[in-house]
Amino acid sequence: MRVPVIRKNTIFSPDCSRVVARYFMNGDQRTQKMVSRIMILDEKQVTDTLEHTLREFARRHRNISHIFFKHCEKIRGLIEGMQINYDGLSNERKMLIGSYCTMEYAIESAAFFNPSIVEDFDQSDLEIGEKRVIISFRATGEGHISSIVFRRGILDKNNDLHVMKIGDNIDKAEIVHKKFYNKKRFVLKLTEMHTSDKYSTSIMQDLPEEFEYSALKDVICKALKDQTISQERRTALEEVIWLADSFYDLQFKHDSDITERVIFPISDSESRGIEDARFVRFVDDEDNSDRIIATYTAYNGHTILPKLISTEDFYTFRVMPLHGAGAQNKNLALFPRKIKGKYAMLARIDGVNNYLMYSDRPTQWNNPVMIQEPRYPWEFTQIGNCGSPLWTEEGWLVITHGVGAMRRYCLGASLFDLEDPSKEIGRLKEPLL
Repeated sequence: MRVPVIRKNTIFSPDCSRVVARYFMNGDQRTQKMVSRIMILDEKQVTDTLEHTLREFARRHRNISHIFFKHCEKIRGLIEGMQINYDGLSNERKMLIGSYCTMEYAIESAAFFNPSIVEDFDQSDLEIGEKRVIISFRATGEGHISSIVFRRGILDKNNDLHVMKIGDNIDKAEIVHKKFYNKKRFVLKLTEMHTSDKYSTSIMQDLPEEFEYSALKDVICKALKDQTISQERRTALEEVIWLADSFYDLQFKHDSDITERVIFPISDSESRGIEDARFVRFVDDEDNSDRIIATYTAYNGHTILPKLISTEDFYTFRVMPLHGAGAQNKNLALFPRKIKGKYAMLARIDGVNNYLMYSDRPTQWNNPVMIQEPRYPWEFTQIGNCGSPLWTEEGWLVITHGVGAMRRYCLGASLFDLEDPSKEIGRLKEPLL
């Protein structure tokens, strides 16, 4: 069976002019020397230098003065360690110091790819046959650091996509770390990460069953100040705080357009990028709740950590790591609704075959069952999903990707039973693309 694919003329291209202002710290010694030079300036020199900087960069950023204040505050301890009265500094001098602790980062300068598409919550004021949609992309910048950005568009009755104009500035979210952790689940995840319990146990045993982020961080930071600890113990303690930093909430300003919001790497676990986000609009038939959920891969340059992000309005996002023997590798994709009262997930835990998992919680995944393996030459190397399954009256439609000779990627399609997605109804013998 051959299925025709019609290519549209819509092209999404990276825009290297889209930049975020990132905190930049050049080491304690060099930063102190930089501050010393700024402290020599009189107030007029400070004002003139600051105004020149604002003229150059303010138009490219939303409220860059606020960013400068925040970045100056990050080195407050360093400044006070120089016997400088931080509170006695003028606002202009604080902003100027902060500007030297700031750098621009072009989030789309290298690549713009891996889209996923969901229905917008707002479907008002549309013509018959139209659907408003939100598209996510993986934007990759300098140094191959990936983030998530969004576009909004309207699909018309002919399935032509009309993309809305993008905003002028980029808005990075405020980060709110999760305040309380469940000790039992936290220890289980450390075990899955193969963190040495010889060192982590001494930290965890004194914490209550529900502990605060600040309490854990204080204990670990105190232990890390000990210059005599072994490298193995230091690594284990850093992994504990690395995991704690993986739980957080993001809050975007309500005066930002969705095209201006970027989900940029926050925690150490994703310091080298947020990869392969698969968004789906999840409807819970039990309580009629409706939210957008995505799985993605956090990468720190050495280790990958599967994570889940959810939102009900695209302003506030909750980020959590995934747990369990099935929460391994890349290619996790959530079904858009529960099956027989349980969450369902596609996975490729061995890097080669497609698996199915069920769970009572969207963050805990165990007992993966293989449901699909490479069958045709264009997918002999590996098979995986291209995103969440699509509900149809005939079954769950899964767009797959296969890797064949010369590492060539192809797209295929498979159909699975609605009540039991472990049963494959059929799949295309030839690729779609």
